[in-house]
Amino acid sequence: MSGAERSSERAGASAREVLDLIDARGSVAQICVLHKGKVVLDHAFGCAADTSFLLFSAGKPLVAMLVHLLAERGQLALDDPMARYWPEFGQRGKDAVTIRQALQHRSGVPYARSVHGDALVATNWRRSVQALERAHPTWRPGEVPAYHVLSYGFLLGELIRRVTGTEVREVMRSELLDPLGLSGTHLGTPPSLWAQHIPVTSRGFDGRLRGLVFNRRSVREAVIPAATVSSTARDLARFYQLLLSGGELDGVRVFASATIAGARQPSSDGEVDRVLRLPIRWSQAFQLGGPDATRPRPMGRRSGWKTFGHNGSHCCLAWADPERQLVFAYLTNRLPSVREGSRHQTEVSDAVLAAFG
Repeated sequence: MSGAERSSERAGASAREVLDLIDARGSVAQICVLHKGKVVLDHAFGCAADTSFLLFSAGKPLVAMLVHLLAERGQLALDDPMARYWPEFGQRGKDAVTIRQALQHRSGVPYARSVHGDALVATNWRRSVQALERAHPTWRPGEVPAYHVLSYGFLLGELIRRVTGTEVREVMRSELLDPLGLSGTHLGTPPSLWAQHIPVTSRGFDGRLRGLVFNRRSVREAVIPAATVSSTARDLARFYQLLLSGGELDGVRVFASATIAGARQPSSDGEVDRVLRLPIRWSQAFQLGGPDATRPRPMGRRSGWKTFGHNGSHCCLAWADPERQLVFAYLTNRLPSVREGSRHQTEVSDAVLAAFG
């Protein structure tokens, strides 16, 4: 047996370990892995490959990259105050908040009232936007990273609307989803696809409460850019392959390579996020990886420093590793506890890195 054949056999055995890990969990799921631009793992568990999953926060990078695209075109500048384009936002001490700070989770406005208070009005765009306009910063702009759970999507989404004159859902469709052929990706589940949606499952009182919220039709169909993007593992992997390929895929250019490099630039490295209460490596659009054997790392304990992606409630996860030329998209319908979800995502990412990295 040649060295190449032995390597292929080891990769095949490791890939089976990945599938066994997911299958043993018993959730409806999809996984798609690309290595050097080629599909090396593509499997669906309990659903069709073209069924869309709710991404939760794993959808945040799509709206963030739209802002970077507008900056690339000169329609805005990232170091401009948000209020230059959205004057009403500048009241109550927020006049100096920049677009870049919002992208970095450093605007000082991680929520308008509270996370739960924001959730209560999240299905109403106007009320959510007005709440942010009236909010006082919790921290000085730029002072600390503080995860913008829901405000991230409304801050960036309203900015996009003000700059383009078009709703963020339509901008995402025309500028990103349609050019890439991401037909299984939507911001807010279209009513015509409601019969095909996959309900989320969860355990415990708090988990069941979250499940009740996110299984409501009014929530799933709402435009909540930080939470209600739905997609397939294949679509999400294709999005990250675009970013890994310098902004062009299959002859279609969406971003300049410099735009992607800027979006991946670290903005927080080792600081404790004031909302998540964990040291998070943030960029200007993504969470960043990095090796760490001392605790669970959803992107893998051996993930590279340049790995970029985003977790979604420890339910969905996608990342890309430029050094290994590896793309990973893993979607499930299970809303777990943070500990259980983080551990499982770490195991799956570690197994993929062992198989193909």
